Parts: sequence; C-alpha cells; structure tokens
Amino acid sequence: MAGIGFSLNRLFQKKGMLNLCRAYAYAGAVAIGPMVMGVCLLLGISFVSQVAGMPQGQREIMNCMLTYSLLVSLFVSSFFNMILTRYISDMLYEGKRERVMPSFFGALAIMLPLCMVGYGIVLMFSGVPLVYRIVSMWFAVTMIVVWTQMNYLSALKDYRSIALGFASSMMTGFLAGLILAFFHRGTVLSLMFCVILSYGVMSIWYFTLMLGYFPRGEGSPFTFLQWFDKCRALAFTGVFVNLGLYGHLVIMYFGPLHKKIMGLFYAAPSYDIPSLTAFFSILITTISFVTSVEVQFYPEYRQYYSLYNDGGSISDIEAAEDRMVEVLSRELTYCGYRQIVSTLLFVVFGGFIMDFLPLGMTDLGKGIFRTLCVGYGLYAIANAMMLILLYFEDYVGTLTATAAFAVVANAVTIWQAVYGDTAYYGLGFMAGAIVYFLIVFCRLEWATQRLPYLLLGRQAEYVPAAGIFTGLDRILTGIDKRLGNQQRTKKVTELKDGKRRAVRPQR
Repeated sequence: MAGIGFSLNRLFQKKGMLNLCRAYAYAGAVAIGPMVMGVCLLLGISFVSQVAGMPQGQREIMNCMLTYSLLVSLFVSSFFNMILTRYISDMLYEGKRERVMPSFFGALAIMLPLCMVGYGIVLMFSGVPLVYRIVSMWFAVTMIVVWTQMNYLSALKDYRSIALGFASSMMTGFLAGLILAFFHRGTVLSLMFCVILSYGVMSIWYFTLMLGYFPRGEGSPFTFLQWFDKCRALAFTGVFVNLGLYGHLVIMYFGPLHKKIMGLFYAAPSYDIPSLTAFFSILITTISFVTSVEVQFYPEYRQYYSLYNDGGSISDIEAAEDRMVEVLSRELTYCGYRQIVSTLLFVVFGGFIMDFLPLGMTDLGKGIFRTLCVGYGLYAIANAMMLILLYFEDYVGTLTATAAFAVVANAVTIWQAVYGDTAYYGLGFMAGAIVYFLIVFCRLEWATQRLPYLLLGRQAEYVPAAGIFTGLDRILTGIDKRLGNQQRTKKVTELKDGKRRAVRPQR
C-alpha cells in the first residue's frame, strides 16, 4: 500500500476540485476496486444465469460453490498474508529484492496442498457430483493465488496497471458468460468456468506485473517461514480478523435461517443478502484510511522514525512525535466521522433502496441489515486503528483485540442461533465489533503514550527464537535443494546423452 500511497500523494498535492476528485477516484479504484468489481462479477454472473433460464436450484448450488470456495481460500491465506507482508517489507528495506519472488512460490507450495487436502476432505463428503467438487477446488486454489499476489502488488507503484487488471479480467468473465447465455449454454459448470477464467486472467496479469518489478529470485523459497517464529502474533492476527469478519456468516448457514441446497452445501439468503449490502457501508472508511494514512500520516511517521536512525536530537524527536500523534488523531477522527455519516445514510435510506432492487429483501432482512450496518461501521473504525497499531509494531495489542473480536462475535452468534430471536440476528457480530473497537481504542491510547518504549525498549529486549517454523524452513529448503540437484543432474545427463548420439557415426 505504501507504494500506491506515494503515487497518490502527488495527486493530492495538485490544487483544484477536479484533481482532488481524481485523486479520490484513484484511491477508491485501488482500495476497494477488487471487492467492488468482484461483487459486480458475481452479481453479473447471477444475472447471466437468469437470462440463460437456469433453474433456481442450479443458481443456488452455483452460489454455494462460489461462496464456500471463497471462504476456504480466505481462511487458508489469512494465516500467511500478514507474515508475507512483513517479510516483503523487511526484504525491501534491507535491499534484498531478489529474496521476494521465491517467497511467493514457497507460500503457494504450502498453501495449495493445505487447501487441496482440507477442502478436498470436505468436498469428498459434500454429497455433490464429482465434477462440481473439481470445479469448486479449482476456483479455491485460483483465489489463493490471487489473495497471495495482493501482498506483493502493494509494493508496486503502477496502480493504473493494477486497476486495469481488475477491470479487464472481470469484464472477460462477464462477457464470456453473456456469450454462453446467448447460445443457450449457461449451465452451472460453464458459468463457474467463466468466473475461474476471470480470476485466472487476473492472476496471470498480476504475475506479469510482479515479474516486471521484482528481480529473478535467489535463495530458499521457504525463508519467510522464519518470520512466523519472529512475528508469531501477526499470523494469528490475520486469522482472527477473518474469523470475526466471516464466522457469523458460516454459523448462520446451519442456524434457523438456513436452507439446504445440496448435500453439505447450505445457505442463508435471509442473512447473506443483508450482510453483503451492509458491507458496502464501510467502503468510505476503506478509502479514507488509504488517503489519510498514506497521504497525511505516513510522512510524519517516516520522519519520526528516521530521526532515531539518523541521530536526531531529543527535542527534534519529541517535536516529531507530537506532530505525528496530532496528525494521527485528526485523521482517525475524520475517518470516524465519515463512517458515522455513511452508516446513518445506509440505515435510514437503505431499506427504501432495497425495495426497488430485485434482491428479495424481507422485513426480517431489513432489520438484520440495519444491525449489521452498525456492526460493520464499528468494525471498520476498529480495523483502521488496529492497522495503526501494526505501524507501531504492537503485535500483542493487535492479537488481543482481534482474538476478542473473533471469540465474542462467533460465540454470541452461536448463542443467538440456538436460543435467540431471529429478529435480533446480527447483534452477535455487532457485539464483537464493539469489543474490538474498545480494546483497540484503549490499546492505541496506551501505545501513543509510550512510543519511545515501543521503538527502543521492546527491540532491545527482543531476541528471535528458532522455533518450529524455522525447523520447517530447514527441512523444506533441504528437500528443495535435493530436488533441484536431481533436476540439474538429469539435465546434465540428458545433454551428455544427446552429445553422444550426435557424434555417433552413421552406418
């Protein structure tokens, strides 16, 4: 994100309302482009399925296949995303750009087998046809590749190419679906292939961008595993955020609102649709965080830390700290105000708008929608503050806050699903978001009052320990070297055999 923010900074420095709108448009395209265009693609495929005359049952099984595969890919990649981001950041800071690309292949070499084994067991007993299982797995592994690439794209400054990749790949899948519908070939498998094609094009596009930015790799592809032992809390922070954000959806698949689609594939349309529409209420905070942190806060943050590295005086360091905290407080306050306004607009006018959209929103769904709007608003503000804690390397604080978020949100949702009234569904997630907000707010107050300690004291007492992941790195690196030596030996043997055959006299 930093590289994108630097490019946005030049746009925000230009005067005039047109340039300001242009800067916010670019920020929105980069910050929320993947989610918005992804949702548009899924809605477009759903529209194509109706145009093609696909029966309701087939549309529902297709939606379940897409949803389950997305959730599985998010869960698997969530354990690696923050560690990979930290590893990439450290390698770029140390000037070891050649170590970046190998980590991409090493991460995929671990995540893809994990997904195939874990999700494969679920699909084996899912009770759906074999071809549906294969397509679901195909989509899940494709999405893991895309989620992993997102960590590396944050270092690229070519945000126009990134946004163009989003748009072109999504349009490819949608047009392919329209063509199939025109020729009356719109089936579950064909439309699933369109979605996979879309994200496949995206992954190839992004891989090309990565190869153009990062040099040819050197070193072991599994070195990043050592960062699990150095920053263990980061890995669980990513997992807990996803569990809190998506766990309540999965729980509702097996609650009173559930609907059995096929085998182990369940859905809860009365809860899914309000959740999806309420999630759009936090888009303003996502854009605001990128523009505020990257454009306003980060220069002060970088200046403050550079004074320690460059031997700045105590008075300069204290003055820089005061400016940084002041900017941070101001921008987070603005971010909170924007989210409050957005939430109020969605709560007040959202129900009226839903009446004109063909989403099938019921009165129960409207109540859940309003509750989730408040919950997502609190989550968005809390998540922005949690990311600031990551800037200050307060990993204990972020782990505590995200763990409490996941536990409370899912525990209260389970209690509601068993004993609660359906009219109050969504309060579980809102309760988790409230706890998340309170813990992060208190922790950020604590951290900003102890910045010199966080910067100097903790680093002085920090001694990286070689743990299980360092040992796993050594084992996998050894296997990789042996396989590499075998491949090189095989190539040398083939070359020698080829030369012998070339010089053999003809009879």
